[in-house]
Amino acid sequence: MLIGQNATWQRLLADLQANRVPHALMLTGPAGAGKLALAVEFAKALLCQRPNEDGTPCGECTSCKMAAKLEHPDLHFTFPIVKGSRIKTPDAALSDVYIKEWRERVLESPYFDLNDWLADMGAENQQATYYVAESDNIQRKLALKSNQGGRKVMVVWLPEKMNQETANKLLKLFEEPPAGTHFLMVSEEPDLVLGTILSRTQRILVPPLSREEYQQAHTPKDERLFLDLFIMLMRLSYQRKVKDMREWSEQLAGMGRETQKSFLQFCQRQVRENFIYNFHQPELNDQSEDEEAFSKNFARFINERNVIPITEELTKAETDIMQNVNARMVFFDLALKMIVLLIQ
Repeated sequence: MLIGQNATWQRLLADLQANRVPHALMLTGPAGAGKLALAVEFAKALLCQRPNEDGTPCGECTSCKMAAKLEHPDLHFTFPIVKGSRIKTPDAALSDVYIKEWRERVLESPYFDLNDWLADMGAENQQATYYVAESDNIQRKLALKSNQGGRKVMVVWLPEKMNQETANKLLKLFEEPPAGTHFLMVSEEPDLVLGTILSRTQRILVPPLSREEYQQAHTPKDERLFLDLFIMLMRLSYQRKVKDMREWSEQLAGMGRETQKSFLQFCQRQVRENFIYNFHQPELNDQSEDEEAFSKNFARFINERNVIPITEELTKAETDIMQNVNARMVFFDLALKMIVLLIQ
């Protein structure tokens, strides 16, 4: 199910009808924008045997029926994984180990993030990556002839999680793939993708969904939790309740790295929204009802003197978390700094 993104979807269909789809396409944009949903739907269009006049898949041919279940033999997925109990040797560190969970997750809704995927693998406190064995597996799959006599599609989710060794082994394949092969990459942090891979792709920026579209696509559980934690941070910092701030940091430290990172990104957005709230121009804000309710009293504490320093501290904390700095130290240090910044 594709929500919003009509302009991007029409652009993809136009390229397909004009037979100018690049062999390596990268959809980039903010988290939650629906990039994976676009990639999956476009893969179905590429594989359809009898497309409609507007380029959309017919939904009736054999290819469409198999692709709808994500079981088309020419539709492949590769994604970051963790070395769980199923993986006994380096050669077994493949996406295929988790393909059942992957299909179930995408079929349930393609609007999920890395936190959700880590939970599906039972690995909330680990960092997912592409292991070297995956590059050989991708090459083996794409070396085979098309099962249906048409195109082959490889959806690559979060290529920024590839280490340099894995990415380097795929450079030649990305540059000169077998005939009729298309890579559809989905990236949230393209700047972290190996430059030599970026240079071999055509990038399309996918804009964020509107608030209404986002709420339609996503379950609000994480945002409600994040808002509660953000409110707690600001209140405890303003009240200088150091003991409670330490307990707050312990709670965050118990979450997975990707969840911690997502929370800090959420905080950065809240700081921006509260700063803009002071201009009294509602059309500039993009907030839920609960976020707006908090901003009515809190926004005055975010001003031109502290908005940049607060954002910088949140960004620094995010960087530290991704570099595996002790999370308890990171979040407690952040809370202590908020004490000073909120009174500026």
